[in-house]
Amino acid sequence: MPSKKIFAYSQLLLLFFIVFFLSAILFSRVIQKGEIVSVPDLMGKTLEAARSDLAEHKLTLIEKGEEYSDQWERGRIVRQEPPAGSKIKINKTVKVVLSSGSEMVDVPKLTGRSLEAATKMLVELGLNKGKVSQIHTPEYAAGRIIAQEPSPSPQKVKRNTPINLLVSQGDVEPRYLMPDLIGRKAGETVSWLKALGFQVADIRYSFYPGLESGIIIKQFPPQGHGIAKRSLITLEVSR
Repeated sequence: MPSKKIFAYSQLLLLFFIVFFLSAILFSRVIQKGEIVSVPDLMGKTLEAARSDLAEHKLTLIEKGEEYSDQWERGRIVRQEPPAGSKIKINKTVKVVLSSGSEMVDVPKLTGRSLEAATKMLVELGLNKGKVSQIHTPEYAAGRIIAQEPSPSPQKVKRNTPINLLVSQGDVEPRYLMPDLIGRKAGETVSWLKALGFQVADIRYSFYPGLESGIIIKQFPPQGHGIAKRSLITLEVSR
């Protein structure tokens, strides 16, 4: 009898282990099947929208750079790996590449703009400032763009193309020879210079033995030096 009980008990124990392992295998397969998800289509979406979609599928996103795209605007997804519809396990990553915009851009019209404003516009469009040349002209104020190469749209160029600029230096400013002011009366001379449109920037007074007060004893620029009306003149006067 004892041997029969032991045998029966052994049979029950063996049956228990068989059922346990079969249940474990079946449960494992069910769990594994539940971990598989379909990758959503992320093409054309923003990073924020793509992350949200992947989070619903228990997937994460990795950004893998940018590339030019004529189809999608800047910041939109142009490629993904794995592709949409692929079956992967949850908690896996999906790699995406973003659009940096079209490689071809319109050439802006820069004529009449300041050099500073034109440079800023080129940077915003992904273009480069090329060679800058300057000429005098009465038609444009100093610092304004007169011409450009390449010419404006409808022409298109690749990003990073240099745009050459011709910039105005304003009208040609007349030049004069600085006269000899030494020994002249300061008050009359200063009035005369200002009436002609010249700028007396500074008058300094110094004691000069044997000379009455108010006489010019030094000048800058010196006699014969080329000046324009915007040049600053400095005088030293006896006191």
